[in-house]
Amino acid sequence: MSTIRVVWGAATAPTEMAAYDAALADAGIENYNLVPVSSVIPAGVDVEAVGTAPDLGPAGNRLTVVEAAATAAGPSSVSAALGWVQSVEDGPGLFYEAAGEIDAADVETRVLEGLAAGSDLREWELGDPRIRVETARAESGTYTAAVVIAVYGESEPIV
Repeated sequence: MSTIRVVWGAATAPTEMAAYDAALADAGIENYNLVPVSSVIPAGVDVEAVGTAPDLGPAGNRLTVVEAAATAAGPSSVSAALGWVQSVEDGPGLFYEAAGEIDAADVETRVLEGLAAGSDLREWELGDPRIRVETARAESGTYTAAVVIAVYGESEPIV
């Protein structure tokens, strides 16, 4: 059975891109090219919340992802959340993501509302939602980033 791993990270740095890159490093996926997809979980796939990704292949490969990411200049805080719900009988499921300069409770509420709306559009019998929220704070003069990312399988060559 294939696996989708949910990873997360947060960081501060002197620039917006450096903060984002450091948050990816915190999640263990800084050496890959991320290719975003919409938020459908294929049937027959396990979703595991792992925090930090294991080795997923050579640096420079592409990873297929669903990504919640937020960055901001300090003084500020950001939150990113990714929620998922899967079929009760090993069928398909959904991810839903939200992020921004909002607190953890607000971003979690947005994700749960999105999952409910997405579930209503489909005729799937879905189980209980799961959610992961990451927050980060930056002081004046720095940037902060928070990411929660679903990584589909292993990396693949990009060329």
